[in-house]
Amino acid sequence: MKTKITATNMDLTSAIESYVDEKLASIEKFAIPHEQEELFVEVEVGKTTKHHEHGDVFRAEANVRVRGKHFHAVSEKSDLYAAIDDVKDELARVLNSYKGRERNLARKGASMIKNMLRFGKEK
Repeated sequence: MKTKITATNMDLTSAIESYVDEKLASIEKFAIPHEQEELFVEVEVGKTTKHHEHGDVFRAEANVRVRGKHFHAVSEKSDLYAAIDDVKDELARVLNSYKGRERNLARKGASMIKNMLRFGKEK
């Protein structure tokens, strides 16, 4: 898994970078095993300014590319670490759904082939 982390309107500290790496490491298990080499994650963390909200508003955004597929998650919170956690949870949900859909399509195709091979045989 390859990861690229960028920061906007704030400094990217080693603590933030290690926290993002730690959280996104769990996403690798949602990829199909032979796709883990092709998994590319771009993460952007930053501070947004909103005139109607008090205090700091942090934004975490992640883009994941796997074998031509693109997945996206965004979160805005008052705490940067909470925003990163939300993005990780959203990506995990989406990637798990994708993995399940791929698995179900393969099983359905195998079942159809098995039924075609049985055609014409007596029970």
